[in-house]
Amino acid sequence: MNSLPADTFIVINKTTLSDKDRNILILLYQPIIGSISISLYYTLWSYLDKSELLSNEWTHHHLLRDMLISNSEFIDAKEKLEAIGLIKTYVKKGNINNYVYELYSPLCASEFINNPLLNMALFNSVGKLEYERVVNYFRIPKINLKEYEDITKKFSDIFDYSSVPLTDNLVYDIKKSSYRKLEILSKIDINTIMSLISDDVLNKKSLTKDMKDFLYKISYIYNYDNDDMIELIRNSTTLKHTIDKKLLQENANKYYRYDNFGKLPSIIYKNQPEYLRKEVTDTSNRSKIIHLFETTSPYDFISSKYKTGNPTSSDLAIISYLLIDLNLKPGVVNVLVDYVLKINNNKLIKSFVEVIASQWSKSGIETVEAAMEIAEKEYKKKKTLTTPKVKKSITPEWVNKDIKEDVATLEEIKMLESRMKR
Repeated sequence: MNSLPADTFIVINKTTLSDKDRNILILLYQPIIGSISISLYYTLWSYLDKSELLSNEWTHHHLLRDMLISNSEFIDAKEKLEAIGLIKTYVKKGNINNYVYELYSPLCASEFINNPLLNMALFNSVGKLEYERVVNYFRIPKINLKEYEDITKKFSDIFDYSSVPLTDNLVYDIKKSSYRKLEILSKIDINTIMSLISDDVLNKKSLTKDMKDFLYKISYIYNYDNDDMIELIRNSTTLKHTIDKKLLQENANKYYRYDNFGKLPSIIYKNQPEYLRKEVTDTSNRSKIIHLFETTSPYDFISSKYKTGNPTSSDLAIISYLLIDLNLKPGVVNVLVDYVLKINNNKLIKSFVEVIASQWSKSGIETVEAAMEIAEKEYKKKKTLTTPKVKKSITPEWVNKDIKEDVATLEEIKMLESRMKR
C-alpha cells in the first residue's frame, strides 16, 4: 500500500542509535540502497523527540517538502529501507491513513560483511577494488602478543558481593540495539531437504534456526533448488556430522562458478546504483531514455530484445563479462548493448563488444549519460570513416570525342572476306 502526501505518520525508535552507525550506513548500506534511502532514514531519525523514543505526528507532505523529493521517490526509498532491515512499517487505514515507522539499527560491520546476502549485494554494487577498500577499513589490526602476559583482573578479583542478599531487580524494557532480520522468499523446503539426507551424513539435531536461515540465504543468492542444496550440504559436513558454514559457502560459490563460466551470481539482475543516476528535471525523450537505462537491469534489458523474453546463454555470458570482468555499471552495460545491437545488425558478438567495452572501461565511464555521449561520438566517427568518398571518374578515351570515319576500299573488303573464310 502506497502512502499519499496527506497521510500522517509517527516514528518510533526500536533501538539505540549512535554516530558509529552513520559510518556503517554510508560505507556499507548506501552503495546498495542509494543516497535518498539513507537520507530518508536520517530524516526519520531527526523527527524523534529529545529522548529519541517517539516523534510527533507529521504528514507525508511535510516529509516530502523537507527532503525535496517526490512521493514516488519516497515510496522507493522507504521500500528499500524496509527490505534491508532498517525500518518496519505499519498502517491503520481510513479516510486519511495513519502510518507508524519503526527504526532499527544497521548491523555492525562484522555481521554485515559476514552476511552472505549483504556481502554479495555490496560487492555487486561497488566492484572488487572498492569492496576490498571498504572491508579493509573495518579490519582489526593484527598485533603479535606472544611475548606479552595477560594480567587483566577478573570481576571477582575486585568485587565481592557474596554477603549481599539476592534481589529480583531485573528490568527488561531498557533501550538496547535492535536489528531486523532480512526477509526473503526462497524456493527450497528445509524439511524436504533434511528428509532426503541420511543421519549418517548429517545430524538433524545440529540444524539450528541460525543455520536454517543461512541455508535460505545461500539458496536465494545462488538460485539453488532442493536438489542443489542436498548435494551442497552432503559435501559440506564435518566429521561430527554438522554443517561447516564456511565450507558450505565456499562450495556454493565454487559450484556456481563452475556452472556459470567462473562468474558470480545475481549481478546481471541489478540496475544502476542510485548515486550514479541523473536527477530527472524534464520530460524530454532523452531524459526518458536515460531513466529507462538506469532503472532496468541488464537481464531485463536484453530480455526485452527477444520476442520470447528469454536471452541466450551466450548473451548472458557477455553481460556477466561486462559487469564482473570489466566492472562496468549496469546502466552503462544497457547503453553498450543497445548501441552494439543497433550498429551490428542486432548481433551481440563478444569480440565486437569487447573492443568497445574495453575502451569505455579505460575511459572510466560510470554514468548512463556519459555512456550515451561516448556512443554518439563513436557513431559519428564511425560514420565518417565508413562513408565512401566520391572518386573522380576515369573517362575512357573514346567517350565524348569525335572519331573520324574511314571507308574501306574494294580490295580491303575482298581481303577481309578471304580471311573470314580461312
